[in-house]
Amino acid sequence: MSSFEVTGGIKLKGEIEPQGAKNEALQIISAVLLTSEKVTISNIPDILDVNNLIELLSEMNVKVDRIDRHTCIFQADDVNLNYLRSEDFKKKSGRLRGSVMLAGPMLARYKKAFIPKPGGDKIGRRRLDTHLLGFEKLGATFTYYAEDGFFYFSTEGLKGTYLLLDEPSVTGTANLVMASVMAEGTTTIYNAACEPYLQQLCKMLNHMGANISGVGSNMLTIQGVDKLYGTAHHILPDMIEIGSFIGLAAMTQSDITIRNVGLEHLGVIPDRFRQLGIQMNISGDDIHIPSQELYEIQTYMDGGVLTIYDHPWPGLTPDLLSIILVVATQAKGSVLVHQKMFESRLFFVDKLIDMGAQIILCDPHRAAVIGLERKNKLRGIEMSSPDIRAGVALLIAALSAEGKSVIQNIDQIDRGYQYIDKRLQHLGADIRRV
Repeated sequence: MSSFEVTGGIKLKGEIEPQGAKNEALQIISAVLLTSEKVTISNIPDILDVNNLIELLSEMNVKVDRIDRHTCIFQADDVNLNYLRSEDFKKKSGRLRGSVMLAGPMLARYKKAFIPKPGGDKIGRRRLDTHLLGFEKLGATFTYYAEDGFFYFSTEGLKGTYLLLDEPSVTGTANLVMASVMAEGTTTIYNAACEPYLQQLCKMLNHMGANISGVGSNMLTIQGVDKLYGTAHHILPDMIEIGSFIGLAAMTQSDITIRNVGLEHLGVIPDRFRQLGIQMNISGDDIHIPSQELYEIQTYMDGGVLTIYDHPWPGLTPDLLSIILVVATQAKGSVLVHQKMFESRLFFVDKLIDMGAQIILCDPHRAAVIGLERKNKLRGIEMSSPDIRAGVALLIAALSAEGKSVIQNIDQIDRGYQYIDKRLQHLGADIRRV
């Protein structure tokens, strides 16, 4: 298994462009199952999770013409439904969280689907209830096979209905939207997620002939249609990677320009980093983070300690809290990081504490960070990446630390960040894949 060897304390400089959005790609690529016609997708991130999903579709006999590493033409005109019953499908889909989003399109078009136990990060419970209950209300029935943790769904035909989601789950909303576009009648999804990636999915489906209104709000109305057609779609820049690069620049006192960020889709992300005291200049669709000796965390107007927490869109995405936490370790001031959605996502802070950070883990959801003000630098250690976002947070810490760090289990990082070592080397980082 590969590791990163990192020698920190180097100021970086240069330009970097974000990859295509991982979370959007998993939804968009799943949606190609809804039509027998060709669907061209561009700006695909060349990362493990996305490549595994493309491989899974290929095994299902979806025609995949990979023009280059970031552009694919898909055609699902001869899907092998028998493959869904195979041990190979169970094995491959079970290790990929995104495979759950194949269920909605499969139910809509083929009236049957399998859902594996959630794979991917070990960041806490990731419930499937929103998906399962929604499919049931649309007219599907399911059987759970405890021996291998699979749900088998079938339907005689999905019918539109009113769905009030128990939580604004992004993958849950995406799955139910894809299931509903060819259901008979009208489906209303209330308390729907409205992240930019979900908006992108709805826009793509409408281009394919779907009838979805309310896009961008928490209430979607879907008039079922008989058939969807081919289309072309360009994936947005990855907002999580953009936030990661902002944090990297601040921690390493670097001068970095992030090109073509899709600023209109970033929501509160720039403002949350500004609350940490990070300066940034916006020019067109680029963000420039100048080299900054020290950044000071803001307080509330009454002098209270700042709390940064995740919240459904348009609030802050939970995927950036690990980055914000590590950036706060070298700031002036204190902040309480409150991770509401996943109870295991903050457990990587023990590595930061070993590096010299001042962090109090209050409980599984909250961590108080007392900034070191650069009076004491973090020190390099040997550590392991527990999940995608924590892995990059630890990489940022290592790049800012004194001495050498070794980060193991970097397959987790590769799942979400393409060629990250080569791209950071281009900025001047001393990072080596071993």
